[in-house]
Amino acid sequence: MSESTSSTLQYRFDGPEEAPVLVLGPSLGTTWHMFDRQVPELVRQWRVLRFDLPGHGGAPAHPAGSVAELATRLLATLDGLGVQRFGYAGCALGGAVGVELALRHPERLASLALVAASPRFGTPDEFRQRGVIVRTNGLDPIARSAPDRWFTGGFAAAQPAITEWAVQMVRTTDPGCYIAACEALAAFDVRAELGRIGVPTLVLVGSEDQVTGPAEARTLVAGIRDARLAVVPGASHLVPVEQPAAVTDLLVRHFSTAWQQPFDTGQTALPAAAAPVPQPPAAPAPVAVPAAPPRTAPVAEIAAAEPPQPVAPPDRYETGLKIRREVLGDAHVEGVLARADEFSGDFEELVTRYAWGEVWDRPGLDRKSRSCVTLTALVAGGHLEDLAVHTRAALRNGLTPQEIKEVLLQAAVYCGVPAANSAFRVAQRVIREETTPAE
Repeated sequence: MSESTSSTLQYRFDGPEEAPVLVLGPSLGTTWHMFDRQVPELVRQWRVLRFDLPGHGGAPAHPAGSVAELATRLLATLDGLGVQRFGYAGCALGGAVGVELALRHPERLASLALVAASPRFGTPDEFRQRGVIVRTNGLDPIARSAPDRWFTGGFAAAQPAITEWAVQMVRTTDPGCYIAACEALAAFDVRAELGRIGVPTLVLVGSEDQVTGPAEARTLVAGIRDARLAVVPGASHLVPVEQPAAVTDLLVRHFSTAWQQPFDTGQTALPAAAAPVPQPPAAPAPVAVPAAPPRTAPVAEIAAAEPPQPVAPPDRYETGLKIRREVLGDAHVEGVLARADEFSGDFEELVTRYAWGEVWDRPGLDRKSRSCVTLTALVAGGHLEDLAVHTRAALRNGLTPQEIKEVLLQAAVYCGVPAANSAFRVAQRVIREETTPAE
């Protein structure tokens, strides 16, 4: 069944209506079909709900700009279906949604499995650069390289039909939704919050995964209190597709033995730092899922609410540093700051605090507009080195090469043809570097 509003997700149900619900979340660029090989076994015990990310698999193209927004849409979908409590297994971006649910809505989760997941996916620069590639070239370069990221070489060579299926799955995704999902992953970083996850968690990873491999999986296990690790030999990133039997067996065993009972809904919520301990159910479920022995509910005093504290003004340097990194990229900013010394350090602080923390943070213009203004000013001043830096920034801020060309043509009229002539050479070189897919 498909949902067409921007507040919900496209989904399908499989399995008996009276069974407990198990939700499966896909990775970026895939559809719910990535779990096709797991469903026949899972529906023996659970009612399986699979969903598509926005713009994936023919789902309505309503981009979601954050992992939190994807989790909110999933909960709205489940609320509409009357599903309050569920198990959840998600792959990569789908796993990030599971982490978000465990952190912000633990009362809804009975158990969690994170497949090919990470508390932080690469670096923000990597995903924003991928967005630049898609905005300029469409999804074809990403689609053609997907099998190399998702499968081991031996599997891709032996399974050409599955390899082509993977390529077509990415090709048919809505580019705007794909770019928004890249932005969501660029901003996702929960390394400092993993200790707050209290739901029983299976962390599952392919031994050959070069995207989010065993190292990232071990970070999750080290941070989550009730977590265990399963490494699947001979599998890369899309491990449910490459090793379906092993993944199915691991999911069945985990959700059959680690299905946490509901919280006492009449009890005041515990502080976020405390691990919620479930109570035994008031009555047996219609279809019982084997669970760990019931544990005793905590006896806790709820502290009186503290009087509101005055809100401190924002630290303009930290705000500016964050925006400067987002616009110019971590590598560029780290290089600039590393070169700063006793003579230039104060100037770099001034630029970070006032140019980036004050002006670039003002709400009056969006970042695309600020990039247009900045490019024009740099052309007028003949600042070609900074023009190269800000051409890259403009691409990251969402300007297309065609739009940058229009800015420079406008600048030629008002700033002079010689200045624009030099600017075109600089911008052309930068655009070629930034938008050519890596081999």
